[in-house]
Amino acid sequence: MYHRNPDKFSLLFVDDQKQILSSMKRIFFDEDYSLYTASDAENALDLLEKNEIHAALIDLKMPGMDGQELLKRMMSDYPQIMVVMVTGHGNIRDAVEAIKNGAVDFIEKPFMPENLIARVNQLYRLWKLDRENNLLKSEIACHFNYEKFIGISTVAMELKKFITKVGRCDETVLIQGETGTGKEVVAKAIHHHSARSDNRFAVVDCTTINENMLESELFGHLKGSFTGAYASSRGVVMAADRGTLFLDEIGEMPMSIQAKMLRLIQEKEIRPVGSDTPCKVDVRILAATNRDLGKEIKEKRFREDLYYRLSAVTINVPPLRKRVEDIHPLTEHFIKKHQTDFSKPDSISRESLRVMEKYPWPGNIRELENVIRRIMALSSGKVIEPYDFPEPIYQPASSANMAPLEDSLEAYEKAAIVNALAKTNNNRKEASKILNIGEATLYRKLKKYLLT
Repeated sequence: MYHRNPDKFSLLFVDDQKQILSSMKRIFFDEDYSLYTASDAENALDLLEKNEIHAALIDLKMPGMDGQELLKRMMSDYPQIMVVMVTGHGNIRDAVEAIKNGAVDFIEKPFMPENLIARVNQLYRLWKLDRENNLLKSEIACHFNYEKFIGISTVAMELKKFITKVGRCDETVLIQGETGTGKEVVAKAIHHHSARSDNRFAVVDCTTINENMLESELFGHLKGSFTGAYASSRGVVMAADRGTLFLDEIGEMPMSIQAKMLRLIQEKEIRPVGSDTPCKVDVRILAATNRDLGKEIKEKRFREDLYYRLSAVTINVPPLRKRVEDIHPLTEHFIKKHQTDFSKPDSISRESLRVMEKYPWPGNIRELENVIRRIMALSSGKVIEPYDFPEPIYQPASSANMAPLEDSLEAYEKAAIVNALAKTNNNRKEASKILNIGEATLYRKLKKYLLT
C-alpha cells in the first residue's frame, strides 16, 4: 500500500505472524485510517521511507531485527511517529525498556479488539490535536511577529491570534489577568500590531504615582499652577499623541482622576492642570488590572461608565498554570536573558522541567523569571537540576514526600514510591524490592501517579 495523504491518519502494524496482520486489517476495516502492514523490520523501514506514517504498533519478538532495534531506528529517523510496543504476557521489563527508547506506550498480547481500537483512537486524537496546533501556529506565524511574547501552548497561540485582530482596530482594550501573567507584554504586542506602532507606547503605573501628582503626570500642567511647578509639562497623554497609552493596574486609579480619563476617551481631549483651555489629543487607551472591576464598581471604588468605555474589547491573560507547555520556552528565554560572564548554567534538565510543570506558579511568569535569575546567579553547574530550585518548587523526598499533605492511603503510597526511587537513584528494580512489590506493579503505580 503506497500512497500519501497527509490529511488522513496512517497506521503501521509490524508483526512476523501473517494471521495477526490479517486480524489487524479486519479489526480496523471500518475505521477511517490508512493502514499499512509489514511482516519484518526491513519491510517496515521500506514502508516508512515511502509513506507518511503517524503511528505504529510493533511486535517486540521478531526474527532478524527485533522490535527494540526497529524502535531505535524509527526514533532516530522518524522521531515524530508515535510507537506502541506489542509484547507477550510477562515481558514488562522489555516494555519498560521500549518506553525508555521512545515508545509512547505498550500493549500485552493477547488483547481484546475493543481495547486495541480504543488505544489507537487515543493515538489518533493526539495526532489530530497536534496537527490542529501546528496549523494554528503556522497561521499565526504569518501575522504575529512580536518575539517578546513567548508561548507555544494552545491558549498562548489563540491569544496571539486574537492580539493580531485587536491590533488592527483602534478600540480601547481592557486586559485582565493575575499578577505576573504578562499583561504589559500583551499591551505592547497590541501596539506593535497596530497602525500606531511607529509612534510612542507610553506606560503609566497607577500603583506607583502619588494621587496628588497623578493628574499632572497624566495631563500635564502649566508653569506656576502649583507649588513646585517651575516649568510647564506636556504630561504622558500628550506625549503619547498618535500613539498608545497603557494604564497599568487601572483599578488603583483614584475616582477623581477616573472622571477625567472618561472625558479623554469620550471627547479625545484633556485639560492640563492650571489651564482653562482643553487640548485635543489622539491616543489609544489600553488598560490592565488584576482586580475584579465588577466588585470594585459595586463597592463604589470604580466608575461603571469608565469600565464600559475601557472594556470595548476585553482580553483575559491566562495564568501560567493554564499554559504549562510554555514553561520550557519561557525558561530557555530567561536563561539566555540572564546569562552573564559569571553565570554557569546554560540549559535545564528534563527532571527540572517536570518539577517546574508540577508547581502551580502563583506569581506566574514574573515568579518564574525571578527563580531563574536567582539560579543563574547562584548555581555552579552547567545544567539546572531540581535541587537548584528553592522550596516549595522542589522538596527533597526525605522531607516532602514522607509527609503527604492529604491524609489518604494513596497519598502515603505515592510518597513511599517517590522515597524508594530517591533512595535507589531511580532504579525501579531496587525500588520495587524496598517496597516489596513486583516491578510490573511498580510500573503501573508510576503511571497511575504520573511519576513516569
